[in-house]
Amino acid sequence: MKILVVDDEADVQPLFLQRFRKEIRNNEIEFDFALSGEDALKYLEDKHSEVVLILSDINMPGMSGIELLGHIREDFGDPPPPPVVMMVTAYGDEENYKQAMDKGANDFLTKPLDFDLLKQKLKNLTA
Repeated sequence: MKILVVDDEADVQPLFLQRFRKEIRNNEIEFDFALSGEDALKYLEDKHSEVVLILSDINMPGMSGIELLGHIREDFGDPPPPPVVMMVTAYGDEENYKQAMDKGANDFLTKPLDFDLLKQKLKNLTA
């Protein structure tokens, strides 16, 4: 399963690689990372058919995660099946949640990420 993580904080990458090292080693999960919504769209132009899940921060400079979600749903809907998109934010407020769900988010997670919960959601996704 290829997962694209979109977050403007560079320290997110080593955290994911460490928390999922067993799954990466067993070739169950492959991560790619983008530091902005714009970078994520460039990545998806070539590889959208490979990406099963996108984990995107909401609050980023430039293009927000909500704007990115809109582009993903408009530009990469079908075919193949559109990627599952889980929005991630440090602010679990109702407005961000409503905007994300209205734009087509599949799930909404708050920071700091509960990696055990995320792993369970990934298992459910592949089941």
